Amino acid sequence: MQNQNRKIVFTTISIDKETGRLVEKICKRYSLKKSEVVKLAFQYLEKAHINPADAPESVKSELSKINKRQDDIIRFIRNYEEKELNPMIRTSHTIASKFNTTVSGLSEKIDSEIAQSKDTLINVLRKLDEQFGKVAEVVNNHSKIINSQTQVQQKDNAKLLKLISLYSELATCGMMDSKRKENLKAEIMNLINE
Repeated sequence: MQNQNRKIVFTTISIDKETGRLVEKICKRYSLKKSEVVKLAFQYLEKAHINPADAPESVKSELSKINKRQDDIIRFIRNYEEKELNPMIRTSHTIASKFNTTVSGLSEKIDSEIAQSKDTLINVLRKLDEQFGKVAEVVNNHSKIINSQTQVQQKDNAKLLKLISLYSELATCGMMDSKRKENLKAEIMNLINE
């Protein structure tokens, strides 16, 4: 009944006694049924794309072929490494070294130019500070002089106004006010002599 549920059709193949013993030996070694061994063997041949008609003479000869291929590949890799990769690595190392040398040289040059520019700027700022200090001193001196002249001018203006008022009083005094005239003249003389 289980066979009907699986719907598997079994076929028979004939093999010689030697192959039968080999199949039984593999079955015992790996605890498999004969049908499983045959199925797995065919699946292996299919996956590995092995033609059973071109079966190798021995495993050792196949391994020696594989080793020869590996040796050929290793020789190719070494040859490629020697002729192509190593020169490229040397060239890139040379370029990197030159680049580092150039960058460090430029960096030093830029640092020295920045330092020189900084020193020049500091010197210019010092000179400007000195000049501005001198200009500020001159401006302060001029402002003091202007202030003192302004005060003198204000005094002189007040004196002038007082003289004008005294002269106008003197001019308005009549003949009878001789004492008053004398006092005004004395005041005018005092103001002029100050």
